Parts: sequence; C-alpha cells; structure tokens
Amino acid sequence: MCSEPGPPSRGVGSWQRAEQLLIGVFVAVPFLALVAAVPLAWRHGLSPTDLVLAVAFYLVSGLGITVGFHRHFTHGSFKARRPLRIALALAGSLAVEGPLLTWVADHRKHHRYSDRDGDPHSPWRYGRSPRALAKGMAYAHLGWLFETEHASPREYAPDLLRDRAITLVSRGFGVLALVSLALPALLGGVLTGSWQGALSAFFWAGLVRICLVHHVTWSINSICHAAGAHPFRSRDRSGNVWWLAPLSFGESWHNLHHADPTSARHGVLTGQLDASARLIRWFEHLGWAYDVRWPDGRRVAGRRQAETPGGAPTP
Repeated sequence: MCSEPGPPSRGVGSWQRAEQLLIGVFVAVPFLALVAAVPLAWRHGLSPTDLVLAVAFYLVSGLGITVGFHRHFTHGSFKARRPLRIALALAGSLAVEGPLLTWVADHRKHHRYSDRDGDPHSPWRYGRSPRALAKGMAYAHLGWLFETEHASPREYAPDLLRDRAITLVSRGFGVLALVSLALPALLGGVLTGSWQGALSAFFWAGLVRICLVHHVTWSINSICHAAGAHPFRSRDRSGNVWWLAPLSFGESWHNLHHADPTSARHGVLTGQLDASARLIRWFEHLGWAYDVRWPDGRRVAGRRQAETPGGAPTP
C-alpha cells in the first residue's frame, strides 16, 4: 500500500471484550446460516411470510446503515429531526455491525487515511502484487473487525459523544443485536401462529438477513477499493461497482463518495441507482430531514477526470 510521511498512531479506543466476542458470534453464526440456506431453500422453498419479513428487515437495517450510520452520523450529509435521528440510530444497530460510535469513528478514520497507512481496512495494506492484494481483500472485508484496537470515538466522533441519546443507543448495542434476531422470530410466530413459523423467521429474516447485510457492507470496503470505474478524482483507489448498487442502496458508487464525502447522493451520473438518496429526499419532503447536501452540478463536473485504459485513476 502506498504510504505517506508521518503515519498516524493506532487508535486508542478499544472495544469491550464482550462486544468483540458478540461481533465474532454475529459474523460466524449468520454465515453458517447462509451456507445452510441454499439447500434448505432448494428443498423446502421460502414461505411468503419469511420472504416479506426478510426483505423488510433487510431494508430497515441496511438503510439504517447507509442513510443513518454512514450518510447522516458519519458525514453529516443531512440534518435530521430528533425522532428520525434516533430511529436511524436504532435501525442501523439492527444490522449488527458494531456500536454506532465505534462504527462512525472507524469510518471517519478510514476517510482520513483512505488507502494509506492508518486506514483501518484498505485492501492495499500489504502491497500491490496479486498475492498481497488477495490477502488485503480478505483483511478489508472481514479481518479488520477483529483488531483489538479501533478508532477512538473521543478523537473521531466527539460530536456524537455529546449526544446523550445516541450514546445510549451505542452502549445498548448488545441488546439491540439480540432484538435484531428476536423481533423477526416474534413476528413470524405471531403471523403464522406457530413455533415453526417463529423458528423459520428467525433463520431467514434474522440470521440469513444479517449475513447478507454484513457482506454487502463489507464489500464496499474490499471490492470497491480494489475494482470499479473511477470517473472522479479522489486521493485513493475507491471505485464504482455497478452490480453492488441495488443491494447496497447506492453505496457502491464509491468513487464519487470519496471525491465528495458529504454529498447526500453517491450515484450522480445518469442511470446510477441510489435508493439511499431517494429515501433522504422523501425525508426532506416530509420535513424530517433538512440542510441536505445535494450534489452541485458544477462541483461534480469539476471532479470529473479521464481514466487510464486499465481503469485506474490517473495521478
């Protein structure tokens, strides 16, 4: 990975051991469920109740990450009325990607040192050879989560530490992680009137849904920093990966995001689907979101660049 003078020291904020253990459980167990899901779906199918619940919880938790944790809390792409702000914090927590304050601190540090020494999850950390990149991709996708030291919220998210309600949501991560599994099971049981329905919803709308949200989110860290188009100037190797856009709600238009991090819309070119930006627009129309930082045409045009034949950004 390319380095620059004066690399930063490691973050001083540490996850509690219980939180880190919980992350390990919520990475491994949903993944095993996803592996089991394919033969189960092939043999027994997927009930309408399970499908509706899985899609609903995918939308709530996934958009809680993209609109809430990422665009609102990390980058301040828009301001939110108090009820919406708290709702976004709760929704993002249901994705089980770690406490809100830690998530924001890590991501702000990522932007400060993107694809340089100090980046928590750059796929280029081990070098540019095929073997080094393969190792870096694995680290950027998953390995970095198990580091004992994460970015300090006191250094990278002091604004959120001053918000008592948001701090309480972050501290309640463990409880909300359990809710993310228990609530689908409860709804499945109520809607079907059976324990079998509860267990099935727990599997599909709980475990499998969490695994899908996880790997889509982590693909932004790994795939979108190693592949994709680079129509905009940025100081890193962030790229646009079109096929990830529907599942990631527009997050995979990652090159523009790193060129203009506070923009509420990432997919600014023709045909670039950005469901997160659409939801922010609806919130704005309802008066729940305001001071939205929509992309300016002249600013976007000013960031355009030519690409090399290989797709890498020009110096």
